[in-house]
Amino acid sequence: MLRGLVAIASAAAVLSAAAALPDAREPPIEKVLRASVPATWGRPDEIEVTLYQPPGPGPFPVAVLSHGSPRNPDDRRRGGRVRLQAQSRAFVAMGFAVLVPTRRGYGDSGGDWAEGYGSCRGPDYYNAGLETVRDITASLAAVRGNPALDAKRVVLVGQSAGGWGSIAASSQPIEGLVAVVNFAGGRGSQAPGSVCVEENLVDAVARYGKTSRVPQLWIYSENDLYFGPALVRRMHGAFTAAGGRAQLMQMPPFGRDGHLYFGNVANWAEPVEKFLRTTTHGQ
Repeated sequence: MLRGLVAIASAAAVLSAAAALPDAREPPIEKVLRASVPATWGRPDEIEVTLYQPPGPGPFPVAVLSHGSPRNPDDRRRGGRVRLQAQSRAFVAMGFAVLVPTRRGYGDSGGDWAEGYGSCRGPDYYNAGLETVRDITASLAAVRGNPALDAKRVVLVGQSAGGWGSIAASSQPIEGLVAVVNFAGGRGSQAPGSVCVEENLVDAVARYGKTSRVPQLWIYSENDLYFGPALVRRMHGAFTAAGGRAQLMQMPPFGRDGHLYFGNVANWAEPVEKFLRTTTHGQ
């Protein structure tokens, strides 16, 4: 109970920073950082991290936005550095500095793709998620000396594989982590309505739930063609039954594929900010 109250108090401090912005109308400062992801052997892999820093001295709480993973492996390197501009600006408007890591094997970042889950017959979603965590923690380590950023007040936000990695990160002892916002998180989608061994996905998220201690908001659209409503309910049920704390928002259909709901910034900005505020009151 005490640990839960500490998390709630920390979340309150995160949102209070929004009022410290000198002028929310000023554009954020965009920088490109290099973060080092320790390798299991040999030299560390370097990844690119986009930083959006609000104007003013700070220190600003930090939101780490984690991108998804395309079904087609050839698409991982396309598009270069991931920026997530519209989504990042929404969090800057809430008072956050934003980090967007381009993970190993994506865009122009170094290293080989590390998030594989093995065979579709026996996917290891649990350890695949923990590989994503390594890139998230590396991006946070890269800014811990920045006086304008308060890396002891951290919110993780992710879409698809990035959402799954953010849930996975909540199960680890990450300094300063106070909340997670998961958009359409999951792994293993091969085609619309087809996920490799759904039971393995449900079991993995339950394992994360056993050691997750921060409040979470899960946002999925009803016409998500990667992870449909029935599977999402099973995942959420398994996570919360294991001890995780997550509020599920099942949103109306969005476009042709609700898996892209993260791009619908105008519709999710208000409920996300409300979630981050209501957690400060333990609701």
